[in-house]
Amino acid sequence: MNLQSFLITFREALEAILIVGVIMTYLKRIGQTQWNKWVWVGVILALAASYGTALVFQTVLTGFATMGSQNYLKIGIMLVSCVLLSHMVLFMSQQSRNLQGQVENKISAILTVGGVMNMIIHSFLVVVREGVETVFFFAAITGGDIQQALQSWGALFGLILAVVVGYLFFKGTKKIQLKTFFRITSIFLMMIAGGLLVQAVGIMQDIGIMGTIFRTPGGEVGEIYNITAIMPEHPLDETQHIRDTGERPLINGQVGIFFKAFLGYTQNPSVEEFVLYWAFYLIIFILLGLQKKRSLIMQSTESIKGV
Repeated sequence: MNLQSFLITFREALEAILIVGVIMTYLKRIGQTQWNKWVWVGVILALAASYGTALVFQTVLTGFATMGSQNYLKIGIMLVSCVLLSHMVLFMSQQSRNLQGQVENKISAILTVGGVMNMIIHSFLVVVREGVETVFFFAAITGGDIQQALQSWGALFGLILAVVVGYLFFKGTKKIQLKTFFRITSIFLMMIAGGLLVQAVGIMQDIGIMGTIFRTPGGEVGEIYNITAIMPEHPLDETQHIRDTGERPLINGQVGIFFKAFLGYTQNPSVEEFVLYWAFYLIIFILLGLQKKRSLIMQSTESIKGV
């Protein structure tokens, strides 16, 4: 959970810091620094709104737990978070190439129209989008205990690293290649998204919402393979394996629970879990390939027009 919190906080905070940094840098460059205070007003309001969203989520999830319906909310949050993370990977792979130019164009338009509220609303929306997404993702990876993720070292270090990277970037250092950062974090976020998908499928099959094409003679959801002897997905599974066989697994359950939280690892996947997990990666890679191809065609077209 700490690693997931770190990656999510780092990615979301870095994106918000970069956009706010671009706004402030652009205002300084055109001699309009009197607007800076209103940018900060929007940022502070967005942080307050994000924290309020976290409190609401925590209350709602606790309420659902007392009503015995938390599993349904967890499934919904996991599936929506999977979609949002996937969209983030696809969106940032395309937009990070010209992030600065896009933000500067928006600020230029706001200054042309004028108005303090426009600047506050723009900076508020930039930050609150990242804040609300972070809350949503934290709810998904912790099963509803958002406070646990907010207080983890992963969230703290993610925020610190995002601030450091943003600072170095705007100081003009050549050592920070943002495209490389986005590419690496995109890979990890894609893994988290795949893990959330397979966990949601597992819960749906456990509570009978989703069926299976393969069942055991006893009527239970069948498994493609069982590698508990290699790495159980939880310390409890390790204890049960030792009790049943008298042998210790090759890798202990503490490692297994880490991979389960991070990658959606399961020691005995159903057909649906296995197929959907790998189909998810296949679809993402196809979409990324199509996106890259479209970008190359557009660059080639623009180059021809320029000639």
